[in-house]
Amino acid sequence: MTAPSLLAFESVGFTYRGAADPALSRVSFSLPRGESLGIVGESGSGKSTALKLLLALNRPTEGRVLFDGAELNLRDRRQVRELRRTVQPVFQDPYASLDPRMRVDRIVAEPLVSLGVGGTTDQRRARVTAAVREVGLDVDTLARFPHEFSGGQRQRIAIARALVTDPAVLVADESVSALDVTTRIDVIELLARLRRERQLSIVMVSHDMSVVAALCDTTVVLKEGVVIETGATMSLLDDPQEPYTQQLISAIPRLPTASSR
Repeated sequence: MTAPSLLAFESVGFTYRGAADPALSRVSFSLPRGESLGIVGESGSGKSTALKLLLALNRPTEGRVLFDGAELNLRDRRQVRELRRTVQPVFQDPYASLDPRMRVDRIVAEPLVSLGVGGTTDQRRARVTAAVREVGLDVDTLARFPHEFSGGQRQRIAIARALVTDPAVLVADESVSALDVTTRIDVIELLARLRRERQLSIVMVSHDMSVVAALCDTTVVLKEGVVIETGATMSLLDDPQEPYTQQLISAIPRLPTASSR
């Protein structure tokens, strides 16, 4: 029997209050365990709305969001708590996503504290230290503040924060778009390594097909809230069927793909 997907949309629609048109309409996709999915489209395509539904920040106005085979119910606190341990976000702006008043040790420990997981104080401290080392930062990072780090280092801190709960899925929201090209490649290679070593699934939400190509097995192309094309990422890159997909590929310079993924 096939194991259920970790996350799935079944004909999901969402309309913001007061809006005339839906932000998403009949969107379906699935994320099997251990695989990675790209959600790609220009501004206004519905990517951010899909992200909020994946993270249980909104509930769909039609269709179903599934978590580990069961319909996600935002009133079920136990289920939502498990989703927030299992599915961890990495946001776009490494300057805005870290509290400047907090030292790195507290920032990375935030998910453990808010979810009430990770054991004793000493056990949590050990997990925080391990997560920081795993993303390639020194232990002395923990005693410092975010303003003391570069953009790439801050994004590594954000990734460490996401890893500390031992998630099954990282949801990366344009997580390299604010970085320079060299740093962007470094962070993509880090995510690819973490995926291999941890058997992580990744949902990469991006406007950039080259970033999606570096990390994702499957890609969903959104336009104005509708899936216009979906399939294996390399097949879409090699033979896109829709003019909109062709436009996304041709308009944005590619980064090297992670051939070792």
